[in-house]
Amino acid sequence: MSIFSQKELRTALKSARGLGSAKYGTEHFVVQRVTAIALIFLSLYVVGLIVSWIGGDYASVRASVAHPCNAVLLSAFLIAMFWHARLGLQVVVEDYVHAPLLAAASQIAIVFVCVLAALASVLAIIRIALGA
Repeated sequence: MSIFSQKELRTALKSARGLGSAKYGTEHFVVQRVTAIALIFLSLYVVGLIVSWIGGDYASVRASVAHPCNAVLLSAFLIAMFWHARLGLQVVVEDYVHAPLLAAASQIAIVFVCVLAALASVLAIIRIALGA
Protein backbone atom coordinates (compact mmCIF):
# COMPACT_ATOMS: atom_id res chain seq x y z
CA MET A 1 0.00 0.00 0.00
CA SER A 2 1.36 3.36 -1.05
CA ILE A 3 1.38 6.44 1.17
CA PHE A 4 0.06 8.44 -1.84
CA SER A 5 -3.42 7.86 -3.03
CA GLN A 6 -4.09 7.39 -6.72
CA LYS A 7 -5.90 10.71 -6.91
CA GLU A 8 -2.89 12.70 -5.67
CA LEU A 9 -0.69 11.37 -8.47
CA ARG A 10 -2.94 12.63 -11.25
CA THR A 11 -1.84 15.57 -13.33
CA ALA A 12 -4.11 18.59 -13.69
CA LEU A 13 -4.95 17.56 -17.28
CA LYS A 14 -5.89 14.04 -16.19
CA SER A 15 -8.13 15.48 -13.45
CA ALA A 16 -9.85 17.82 -15.91
CA ARG A 17 -10.62 15.16 -18.53
CA GLY A 18 -14.19 14.02 -18.55
CA LEU A 19 -15.51 17.26 -17.04
CA GLY A 20 -17.01 18.46 -20.32
CA SER A 21 -16.00 20.65 -23.18
CA ALA A 22 -14.36 24.02 -22.65
CA LYS A 23 -15.55 25.34 -26.02
CA TYR A 24 -18.50 27.31 -24.63
CA GLY A 25 -16.28 29.40 -22.38
CA THR A 26 -14.09 30.31 -25.33
CA GLU A 27 -17.11 31.33 -27.38
CA HIS A 28 -18.34 33.51 -24.51
CA PHE A 29 -14.91 35.15 -24.23
CA VAL A 30 -14.69 35.84 -27.97
CA VAL A 31 -18.25 37.22 -28.25
CA GLN A 32 -17.66 39.51 -25.27
CA ARG A 33 -14.48 40.87 -26.90
CA VAL A 34 -16.16 41.28 -30.31
CA THR A 35 -19.07 43.22 -28.81
CA ALA A 36 -16.58 45.37 -26.90
CA ILE A 37 -14.72 46.23 -30.11
CA ALA A 38 -17.99 46.94 -31.93
CA LEU A 39 -19.07 49.17 -29.04
CA ILE A 40 -15.89 51.24 -29.30
CA PHE A 41 -16.71 52.27 -32.86
CA LEU A 42 -20.47 52.47 -32.39
CA SER A 43 -20.07 54.57 -29.23
CA LEU A 44 -17.90 57.06 -31.07
CA TYR A 45 -20.56 57.26 -33.79
CA VAL A 46 -23.42 57.69 -31.28
CA VAL A 47 -21.56 60.37 -29.31
CA GLY A 48 -20.85 62.23 -32.55
CA LEU A 49 -24.50 61.94 -33.57
CA ILE A 50 -25.72 63.23 -30.22
CA VAL A 51 -23.26 66.12 -30.35
CA SER A 52 -24.60 67.00 -33.80
CA TRP A 53 -28.09 67.27 -32.29
CA ILE A 54 -27.07 70.03 -29.87
CA GLY A 55 -29.14 73.09 -30.61
CA GLY A 56 -31.45 71.21 -32.96
CA ASP A 57 -35.19 71.05 -32.60
CA TYR A 58 -37.31 67.89 -32.38
CA ALA A 59 -38.03 67.82 -36.12
CA SER A 60 -34.34 67.90 -37.08
CA VAL A 61 -33.44 65.22 -34.53
CA ARG A 62 -36.33 63.05 -35.71
CA ALA A 63 -35.24 63.51 -39.32
CA SER A 64 -31.71 62.51 -38.33
CA VAL A 65 -32.93 59.35 -36.59
CA ALA A 66 -35.22 58.61 -39.56
CA HIS A 67 -32.24 58.44 -41.91
CA PRO A 68 -31.75 54.71 -42.62
CA CYS A 69 -28.01 54.75 -41.88
CA ASN A 70 -28.51 56.44 -38.51
CA ALA A 71 -31.42 54.18 -37.56
CA VAL A 72 -29.45 51.04 -38.40
CA LEU A 73 -26.31 52.17 -36.56
CA LEU A 74 -28.30 53.29 -33.50
CA SER A 75 -30.06 49.91 -33.44
CA ALA A 76 -26.73 48.10 -33.83
CA PHE A 77 -25.33 50.13 -30.94
CA LEU A 78 -28.25 49.23 -28.68
CA ILE A 79 -28.20 45.53 -29.58
CA ALA A 80 -24.42 45.29 -29.07
CA MET A 81 -24.68 47.23 -25.81
CA PHE A 82 -27.37 45.02 -24.28
CA TRP A 83 -25.69 41.84 -25.56
CA HIS A 84 -22.37 42.92 -24.03
CA ALA A 85 -24.13 43.86 -20.79
CA ARG A 86 -25.81 40.45 -20.62
CA LEU A 87 -22.49 38.66 -21.11
CA GLY A 88 -20.79 40.78 -18.46
CA LEU A 89 -23.57 40.34 -15.93
CA GLN A 90 -23.58 36.60 -16.58
CA VAL A 91 -19.90 36.43 -15.61
CA VAL A 92 -20.55 38.47 -12.45
CA VAL A 93 -23.35 36.11 -11.38
CA GLU A 94 -21.26 33.03 -12.17
CA ASP A 95 -18.35 34.36 -10.13
CA TYR A 96 -20.11 35.86 -7.11
CA VAL A 97 -23.52 34.21 -6.64
CA HIS A 98 -22.99 30.85 -5.00
CA ALA A 99 -26.57 29.82 -4.21
CA PRO A 100 -27.69 27.68 -7.18
CA LEU A 101 -31.33 28.77 -7.13
CA LEU A 102 -30.48 32.46 -6.82
CA ALA A 103 -27.85 32.13 -9.57
CA ALA A 104 -30.33 30.50 -11.94
CA ALA A 105 -33.02 33.08 -11.17
CA SER A 106 -30.52 35.89 -11.66
CA GLN A 107 -29.37 34.50 -15.02
CA ILE A 108 -32.97 34.24 -16.24
CA ALA A 109 -33.76 37.75 -15.02
CA ILE A 110 -30.67 39.15 -16.76
CA VAL A 111 -31.65 37.57 -20.07
CA PHE A 112 -35.26 38.80 -19.86
CA VAL A 113 -34.32 42.34 -18.83
CA CYS A 114 -31.64 42.70 -21.50
CA VAL A 115 -33.85 41.30 -24.28
CA LEU A 116 -36.84 43.42 -23.26
CA ALA A 117 -34.71 46.57 -22.96
CA ALA A 118 -33.10 45.96 -26.36
CA LEU A 119 -36.49 45.35 -27.99
CA ALA A 120 -37.99 48.46 -26.39
CA SER A 121 -35.02 50.56 -27.48
CA VAL A 122 -35.12 49.37 -31.09
CA LEU A 123 -38.90 49.85 -31.14
CA ALA A 124 -38.39 53.43 -29.91
CA ILE A 125 -35.96 54.09 -32.76
CA ILE A 126 -38.45 52.68 -35.25
CA ARG A 127 -41.30 54.77 -33.85
CA ILE A 128 -39.22 57.96 -33.90
CA ALA A 129 -38.01 57.20 -37.43
CA LEU A 130 -41.55 56.61 -38.69
CA GLY A 131 -42.91 59.64 -36.87
CA ALA A 132 -45.37 57.60 -34.81
